[in-house]
Amino acid sequence: MTEKLLGLDHGLTNYGDKEFARFLRRSFARSMGVSREMLEKPIVGIAMTPSGFNNCHRYMPELVEAVSRGVLAAGALPRPFPTISLGEVFLNPTSMMYRNLMAIDTEEMIGGQPMDAVVLIGGCDKTVPAQLMGAASANLPAIQLVTGPMSTGRHKGQRLGACTDCRGFWGNYRAGTVDADEIRTVEGRLSVTAGTCAVMGTASTMACIAETLGMSLPGTAAIPAVHADRLVAAEETGKAAVGLITSRLTPRDIITRKSIENALRVLLAVGGSTNAVVHLAAIAGRLGIKIPLSRFNELSDETPVLVDLKPVGQGYMEDFHAAGGMGALLRELRPLLHLDTIDLGGRRLEDRLAEAIDWVDRAVIRSFDEPISRTGGLVALTGNLAPDGALFKRAAATPSLFESEGRAVVFTGLDDLGRRIDDPDLDVRPDDVLVLQNAGPVAAGMPEAGYLPIPKKLAQAGVKDMIRISDARMSGTAFGSIVLHISPEAVVGGPLAAVRDGDRIRLSIANKSIDLLVEQSEIKRRLAEHRPLAGPDRGYKSLYRKSVLQAPDGCDFDFLTHRETT
Repeated sequence: MTEKLLGLDHGLTNYGDKEFARFLRRSFARSMGVSREMLEKPIVGIAMTPSGFNNCHRYMPELVEAVSRGVLAAGALPRPFPTISLGEVFLNPTSMMYRNLMAIDTEEMIGGQPMDAVVLIGGCDKTVPAQLMGAASANLPAIQLVTGPMSTGRHKGQRLGACTDCRGFWGNYRAGTVDADEIRTVEGRLSVTAGTCAVMGTASTMACIAETLGMSLPGTAAIPAVHADRLVAAEETGKAAVGLITSRLTPRDIITRKSIENALRVLLAVGGSTNAVVHLAAIAGRLGIKIPLSRFNELSDETPVLVDLKPVGQGYMEDFHAAGGMGALLRELRPLLHLDTIDLGGRRLEDRLAEAIDWVDRAVIRSFDEPISRTGGLVALTGNLAPDGALFKRAAATPSLFESEGRAVVFTGLDDLGRRIDDPDLDVRPDDVLVLQNAGPVAAGMPEAGYLPIPKKLAQAGVKDMIRISDARMSGTAFGSIVLHISPEAVVGGPLAAVRDGDRIRLSIANKSIDLLVEQSEIKRRLAEHRPLAGPDRGYKSLYRKSVLQAPDGCDFDFLTHRETT
């Protein structure tokens, strides 16, 4: 037999006899009803992520079928294979704890099975970053296809979309302005189709980022899940994957420092999810790239918010798609972008943006000269409470709280928060600072608990927002004046662990700082008395706790990152 470079002969199983391994593999492949002719074709793997616990991926079978059509049409053999699927609201304690596990699964299945290129199909929040992390490490030609956003529902004449409107209605329910009957009705009207959240949450932010990085086809990030063009995009993605077999472009050719900076600019311009900063850091870390917080703030100060979508504006992802989508947005950002980056087709961004665009809805995608805000939606903070950084989503916060000083009301963990936040005897005022400790990556997997609820007695008195700080994350669909991702986290002895009830905390968005107004010697004394919480001693959760990095490094595992940074 002649040695082959492509297709089924990649990575033969070790039996100590290479020819026997080839013979046995072909025999078993033929048992699946594949002809000899097809077995001679190059192979495109299709990493599929369906699950009865993932509503975002309900149309996965149709997407896999459409990708397979494209692969076959372009002359290759499609081979779908499953990996872990992460449905955001169905995982405990948080989907973030399993992102790295999915990334490992993705990387190892790409490398361990015979394929010449791979299509990654994901959508729900952690699936796209996990797939891009795994693909970056495997470094096989790869292309991302997203499932697409939900379409909106209706309630009493109001458009509804998960999950910004979920939080708005729930806040009103807690405040007593929406009753139990109505909240039950709304429950069935918020998420009415398959697809990811209907607003610019984490899933849609990551879809926009994947396209900006060059890892998905141009114009595909925002196509609604139920739109016929979503299936057309899937078919074209299959064809493009076959093209990658010839070009041999890999994620390391496409994901560069420049394309990551472009992605950060898009994140800032769409007022996107704070979670995307962590995910981009993890993807970049797989390639030895690190973007300092100082550079992030430079980008933020230069990049205007141009997209009017919830949670920072009024529209939904279906509006963004109809308004011109990523093509229109990138053209507005052109003066700020690195135009020499390439996409998976090898085309330079400059060439893509030189193409004419028919029409842009300026109610949704503003022009560069008439932005919603002249600075980016996110800002990184430092200070004695966050020596290694924290994040603040200023586009979704209350401007009157940007320069604040208040008394700390401290919750020592998620259980403590749940027990006391609605206690009528809780000593709390509207100008206080709610502080949540021990909710970071090591302590709790970094759940989306940073969106601390307004204490019920304040909510019922009409309080809509107050300063909240934590080492946790918050949903990309959430809003409020919230300091997140404080690093180092409390459980590893970060200064957040030193905060006590009654301490004064100062937030300054102008100075990009968050500070505990306590003498440094007292902070040092308190931290010397700090004792970390006990954690699991077996299984994956034990591995997670021992290996997870802090937020600025993307919460990846220390043994998975690239060893040399640039």
